[in-house]
Amino acid sequence: MFAEDHHTPVLQVLTGHFHKRAGYRAVRRAGVADWLLIYTTGGLGRFGHAGGDLIAQPGDWVLLRPGTPHDYGVEPTLRRWDLLWAHFQPRPDWRPLLAWPEVQRGLMRLTIDPKEGRPIVTRFGDVHRLLGSSSRHRELAAMNALEDVILRCDAYNPTALTQGDPRIRRAMDFIDANLVERININYIAAESGLSPSRLSHLFKAETGISVQRYLETARMRHAAELLRRTSFSIKQIAAAVGFPDPLYFSQRFRAFTEASPTDYREKAASLHGE
Repeated sequence: MFAEDHHTPVLQVLTGHFHKRAGYRAVRRAGVADWLLIYTTGGLGRFGHAGGDLIAQPGDWVLLRPGTPHDYGVEPTLRRWDLLWAHFQPRPDWRPLLAWPEVQRGLMRLTIDPKEGRPIVTRFGDVHRLLGSSSRHRELAAMNALEDVILRCDAYNPTALTQGDPRIRRAMDFIDANLVERININYIAAESGLSPSRLSHLFKAETGISVQRYLETARMRHAAELLRRTSFSIKQIAAAVGFPDPLYFSQRFRAFTEASPTDYREKAASLHGE
């Protein structure tokens, strides 16, 4: 029995370029609260799921929706796996672009000929390079590059005409536009034209996370932006993302980022050379 791999949900994007050998395996039985995109640059990877194994090779883009169980690692016979990966929180208008063909619920794959898809792989490498740079706007640049990757992949998506449930789209748009308000699922359901229970069911089925999780993640992501880019007080930022109690906001922010708002701001300032 493999132990669970710890993962702190990202607020925007986190990337890596791994060169793994035999024995590497990541197991998260409940999945995570962000999306994970993996491209195999060499060797073979194995993604375990309820119906068996998905073997990923160069040309395979694998996407895991939030809440999808993770069980992936080096394919045992080849004993080598080189991969580019990105954990990310998609911008609201990315959602229709992430409806890829499913191998198993929440585990999706696109296969693009490696030669034809080389510019996309290069752009995915740019995501990792930009995020690791010293640029003041490195996260924004990395997210823009990742958006370009997802847009290019969409040209190869055989289910690209599947746009998702417009009621869920309205719910997400309403949440994103009302982060300062003390909204709850009843308000969101009324805006989307669904009952609260029906909204909860459809929202989780389409996004992989609950309405409450989406709301709180959107608030924390916006709070992180304000901490990085403004001199607003913690109290002002808490109020701006719908938390009248700054102490409770600080507790929730730490739960999402493993840092207090003050520590997060100081780290961001030091990375940007301010």
